[in-house]
Amino acid sequence: MKAPISWLREYVEIALPPDELSEKLTMSGTEVSGLEASGGWDNIVVGEVVAIAPHPNADRLTLATVDLGGERLTSVCGAPNVDIGQKVPFAHSGAQLIDPESGELVRLKKAKIRGVASAGMICSERELGISDRHEGVMVLPPDAPSGTPLSEYLGDTTLDLDITPNRPDLLSVIGIAREVAALTGKAINIPDTLYAESGESIVGKASVEIRDPDLCPRYCATLITDAKVGPSPPWLEQRLLACGMRPINNIVDVTNYVMLEYGQPLHAFDFEKISEKNIIVRRARNESIITLDGMGRDLSSDMLVIADGKRPVAITGVMGGAESEVTEDTTAVLIESANFNPASIRRTSIKFKLGSEASLRFEKGLSAELPLPALRRATQMMAELSGGKIARGIIDVYPGKLEVKPISLTTKQVTRILGIKITREKVAKVLGSLGFQCERVSPTELTVAIPYWRTDVRLAEDLVEEIARIIGYDDLPTTLPSGALPRYKPDPMRALIEKVSNILVGCGMQEVITYSLTSLVMLRKVTPQPTPLKVANPITTEQEYLRTTLRPGLLQTLSSNEKHEDNGIRLFEVGKVYLPLEGNLPEERHTLSGVLCGTRLDQSWHGESERLDFFDAKGVVETLLERLGVAARFEPSEDKTFSPGSRATIVVGGESVGTLGELHPRVAERCDISSRPVYLFEIDLERLLPATMAPLKYRPIPKFPITLRDIAVVVNAETPSKRVQDIIEGSPLVARVTLFDVYTGKQVPAGKKSLAFRVLYQSPSRTLTDEEVNRAQQEIVSRLSRELGATLRQ
Repeated sequence: MKAPISWLREYVEIALPPDELSEKLTMSGTEVSGLEASGGWDNIVVGEVVAIAPHPNADRLTLATVDLGGERLTSVCGAPNVDIGQKVPFAHSGAQLIDPESGELVRLKKAKIRGVASAGMICSERELGISDRHEGVMVLPPDAPSGTPLSEYLGDTTLDLDITPNRPDLLSVIGIAREVAALTGKAINIPDTLYAESGESIVGKASVEIRDPDLCPRYCATLITDAKVGPSPPWLEQRLLACGMRPINNIVDVTNYVMLEYGQPLHAFDFEKISEKNIIVRRARNESIITLDGMGRDLSSDMLVIADGKRPVAITGVMGGAESEVTEDTTAVLIESANFNPASIRRTSIKFKLGSEASLRFEKGLSAELPLPALRRATQMMAELSGGKIARGIIDVYPGKLEVKPISLTTKQVTRILGIKITREKVAKVLGSLGFQCERVSPTELTVAIPYWRTDVRLAEDLVEEIARIIGYDDLPTTLPSGALPRYKPDPMRALIEKVSNILVGCGMQEVITYSLTSLVMLRKVTPQPTPLKVANPITTEQEYLRTTLRPGLLQTLSSNEKHEDNGIRLFEVGKVYLPLEGNLPEERHTLSGVLCGTRLDQSWHGESERLDFFDAKGVVETLLERLGVAARFEPSEDKTFSPGSRATIVVGGESVGTLGELHPRVAERCDISSRPVYLFEIDLERLLPATMAPLKYRPIPKFPITLRDIAVVVNAETPSKRVQDIIEGSPLVARVTLFDVYTGKQVPAGKKSLAFRVLYQSPSRTLTDEEVNRAQQEIVSRLSRELGATLRQ
């Protein structure tokens, strides 16, 4: 939002320099991001044309004598609009001006034009850099003092403010003036909006019907007849230009001026082009409209339009229609000032990519009380500038009127929140300076009525914030917190996530964070799970659905990184997945997923390193679970994401908590992963959590020596080694079992495999004898033979 200081001075006295004013506004929460100074016109002054004579040697040139307040100079002028009595900007030789043809700065020099010396030049707006107009000289207001430097007369400083979304009232010059008045202790002066109604009654000439009050709580309109469309006066054009808006004509410029002044967007219709003289506010049908930019646009039923008896004439709050546009031939103008549903305007402006100053304000949620005062101001100005007659009466259809209840505020609440004592009188004074009406209830309590323009204030705490802003945050004393600190509340899941991350980083893995949103196509590549929850308003098609697994994002990250990495890649992510529930919000579950591929060691002069395999991934999972104090086993898995024979289910306490395996080549190809093989694991931390919270049991360090024995057994090829290991570990004297060899070949029958285990025997109470160890090993072999049909390998 841009606000020229000269414009602000019309409503409030400003004695502060621009930089100090900027600092005050910023420290009160209304950030001024920059100051833009206009002017810098050296050697250019205000002059009055006192005489015009024809050029002796050129029919299209004239000799204009200009009074510069004590000095008169003659300039050769070719502008068709120069006239006696005009106040104009006059440039002396040496002044820097913009060349209208090249757009470059040039220095004015004394010259003879067709044999006549020109002592200077009367300037156009283009030559001064004010606008692109160059068809004639710039005409200043009649009260411009001759001889005054133009920089003093027209120079100004414009505040460039970054307005927060909750303060739509500050998207107006009057709103900013209210802030300045409150911060500086000055009075605010809002111009009156009185005008004479000399036309016929608007009743019977025009009508308004709101068919969808949920999208349009209020619609106001006035009518001006016998209007004359033409250029706006220079002062109005200059203010619009200073605020970044292009002047068009006196009718359209007034609607833009009042929008900047009051913050209420308005629209002007050519009344003669409104069919049946009836305005209908309704949802669009399957129809189209040609907007002011000449583009045809198809409308849908979720959009609000302004229509007449036959067709839409405007896209509500976004852009008007070309068929009802005000032109040079317009004589009757219907002025619209209305309040619309902000979400509806937002959707429509995004759909058509037609963001504008008007839609920006509607999207923030304007007060439904604002249209009427803004309409009165626009009607007043438009009648003055167009010479039109104002029809008697105002159309005001207001189906969405709401009662705003006052807020009770006590000095105790102020003290509790701010930490300082402020008297009731000071509270009332501060709030009153912002337009709040305060009524005394008791010596410590006020009832505060909210002004209609402050749609952001709803609670007593909001009022306290207003008090703190205006008093000044810097003036609030710094105090240490008092009272007891809140007790620590354990968060087992958070603690588990931190521990898991630290353990995996210690295993050489890197943590990544991916988006919770993904596409259905990517989900289908890695999981056959049911249809996930779809986002109602997705940003892109790549982020339409809430993920039901961490696999899509992790595999996409792997695909991106493998193109730039020659060594091994080890990634993991801890995050939430969202499992859909019928008729309810999704179930959110904390999940861990990891992926490994590439070489086991980085490249070195030792030669090529072996590639990571299933047991590297399994080792990471085993290390994680061991460090968490969780006993787990691995059982066969049927997960089709993994290759058969290289996949396992992770089981803890008889419950499946995750999966592990080699990514199926088809899945890797679908995910654009060229590395082979790729190993992935995924663990449900919600299921794992109870096992990590089990109390630890003390186990003393064994005092007695261990006895090592190796055992090699031949079993069926499909028998899992884990099952064999479980039987061996079932012996009470076995302390630890390690599988160190798997063999299939000529020395083993077809359909069989050889598994070699190193078994550590140990007793917590005595040293074992060879006879005890032999007997225990023989019992193990007998059990393997009975349960698995295993035989000792010879």
